[in-house]
Amino acid sequence: MTRRLVVVGDTLLDRDVDGTARRVSPDAPALVLDEESTVDRPGGAGLAAVLAAADGLEVTLVTALADDAGGLRLAALLAEAGVRLHAVNLPGATPEKVRLRARGQVLLRLDRGGREPAPPQDPEHLDALFAGADAILVSDYGRGLTGRPGLRAALGATGTPIVWDPHPRGAAPVAGVRLATPNEAEARLLSDDAGGGGRIAATTRAGQELRRRWRAGAVVVTTGAAGAVLCHAGPTPLVVPTAQVAEGDTCGAGDRFAAAAAAALADGALPSEAVAAAVAAATAYVARSAQPAHSAGPGGGRGTGPAGGSAAAHEVVARVRAAGGTIVATGGCFDLLHAGHVATLEAARALGDCLIVCLNSDTGVRALKGPDRPVNPEADRKRLLSALASVDAVVVFDEPTPEATLSWLRPDIWVKGGDYADGGPALPEAELVRQWGGQTVIVPYLDGRSTTKLISTARSSSSGGTA
Repeated sequence: MTRRLVVVGDTLLDRDVDGTARRVSPDAPALVLDEESTVDRPGGAGLAAVLAAADGLEVTLVTALADDAGGLRLAALLAEAGVRLHAVNLPGATPEKVRLRARGQVLLRLDRGGREPAPPQDPEHLDALFAGADAILVSDYGRGLTGRPGLRAALGATGTPIVWDPHPRGAAPVAGVRLATPNEAEARLLSDDAGGGGRIAATTRAGQELRRRWRAGAVVVTTGAAGAVLCHAGPTPLVVPTAQVAEGDTCGAGDRFAAAAAAALADGALPSEAVAAAVAAATAYVARSAQPAHSAGPGGGRGTGPAGGSAAAHEVVARVRAAGGTIVATGGCFDLLHAGHVATLEAARALGDCLIVCLNSDTGVRALKGPDRPVNPEADRKRLLSALASVDAVVVFDEPTPEATLSWLRPDIWVKGGDYADGGPALPEAELVRQWGGQTVIVPYLDGRSTTKLISTARSSSSGGTA
């Protein structure tokens, strides 16, 4: 069944003029661009709608279009992309952004359509439109549509999941949106947070303040090449790093992120799952415009490879700290190493300049899991972890929790992977890590992967007997 998405917001006409710049004007100290091609495309909410339609969703765009050449061009482009229009008249001229480019580099951007937004009238018949949607994406570009009282009343009354991509000059999200998606600069500006502290801590602080102000279910702050930080009702943020860093054109990446998140919610995903899908989609969107500069996957190209034991961990920590780097640590039993473990470790390693794994000893695993565990002894578990490119050192501890080990490691970021992603109790080590200014975060995990399930499956298979 085709998912139905309603996109609400301001639409602009984006125009890319590409050419060659080989000379300087004789009458002014300025480059001369010899135009070779021009490409028009919908911008703002129009771009989000086109991207969602390209993903196979049935998309209706609620927007305002001017009765001019630019408005007619936008209507034609949206129709070609398969987007249905639910438009009101926009007073004044169609806003346009014209980028003059040479060899893919922007030389100058020319904006048209007036500096001040012209508030359009209220769209009509929205209740039925919203009720028939699987999700709603509000893409605000600060030109007045999202401030219309009738539109806001209809959004506030619907039970359909809403993703709200805000703008500093736009209206605040209506109460109860499922997910708001400001970028890092917008989050600081809108929350009146001047920053301070580590990047994740500052981002989390701003995101949580906006979540309270807006009465939103969750706020995800996008952080460019670093990924995104999801702030929800739980005390610990979910950090979703990118799988790769691309030096491509980031124009439209925010729209790609918001559209992918809305599509995931339309499919029934949790906010954490929607954010993970959106980070992947936005990263791929940027990467398509350029070759990836480098991988930020296992090891991220940083560190000097795996080691083992507290002495090796001391050495790694001292070296990274002396260089001003970020120390990341995580912990667990890691019995029967599986794909879920690897995903957690790779995501954790991408957050800093080294990853130290705090490994439960055999005694500790038996206390936690019972007398039949671990399946693999600590020496084997330690060796397997040390062989991973994402792991810089492994420290084995006997205590029920790794607090004693953390007290001397003093990591900048303590990472857990698990089902705290959409709220829940505070992680037990969070208060300790906070004492030295560290940050506790959660990273995505692969659903359905666990050592307990692997053991149960193996035992069920063996009990069936063999021929």
